Amino acid sequence: MSERNAYVHGVPCWIETWQPDADAAAGFYSRLFGWDVERVGVGAYMCRVGGRDVALVGQRPPENAGLPVGWATCVRVDDAEVVAARVADGGGRVVMAPFETLDGGRMVVFEDPAGALLAAWQTGSHGGAQLVNAPSAWSWSQLLTDDLVRSVAFYGAVFGWETDAFGDMTMWRVPGYLGGKPEQPVPRDVVAGMAPLAPDMVAAGVRPHWRIDFWVGDVDATAAAAAALGGGTVVPPYDLPIARQAVLVDPQGAVFSVSRITAGG
Repeated sequence: MSERNAYVHGVPCWIETWQPDADAAAGFYSRLFGWDVERVGVGAYMCRVGGRDVALVGQRPPENAGLPVGWATCVRVDDAEVVAARVADGGGRVVMAPFETLDGGRMVVFEDPAGALLAAWQTGSHGGAQLVNAPSAWSWSQLLTDDLVRSVAFYGAVFGWETDAFGDMTMWRVPGYLGGKPEQPVPRDVVAGMAPLAPDMVAAGVRPHWRIDFWVGDVDATAAAAAALGGGTVVPPYDLPIARQAVLVDPQGAVFSVSRITAGG
């Protein structure tokens, strides 16, 4: 378990989903994960575990109706305008130019050169997720892409990320950052991951994207509960060297994974 009150530049700090029906989405996740949800604005719900902020569920504005329904990862940055310029210079596309957030910060939403959507947040009064790497909380964000080489160059230029190999995956690192905990199976400066899109995903038309993961106590039970609540299973529970995992989808189409660490967690 990790409690947080601040993040440094280049570290993913927050997740949120903006859906066609925020009320229904908040209900789904509160029942699935046991979140306490509080309405904090028109169509916006703050989601908490043990009184700590872990995510936001919001009503999608009409002007953003064309964006895919999903979970967005937000990376903490010192200057949203600088990031927007780096995105453009690196061959990405700014989807939403820097705008003021509810906490008085600034955010930019962009696509990398392969089309994967991500947000960069110059935080204001809200520092980001207050609990991570705990049951029912966000633990990880991973880029699934068909262009690993260009992604390394792009994210290195935008955020200063460096990389290390970890089996078939690539680990994104922020040199000098100390996160996680000493016993974790990856270095503590690792902040996210990257893996190639599987051939069957490419064949099915799945586009490059960032996927988020939540820790749960029982992966199989959570997958069954998601189906019972109107969601579904994209990839049934399976075992990894360090975890058991499943890929799920909520009733409105947002895909996410759930995991239980089985070694070195």
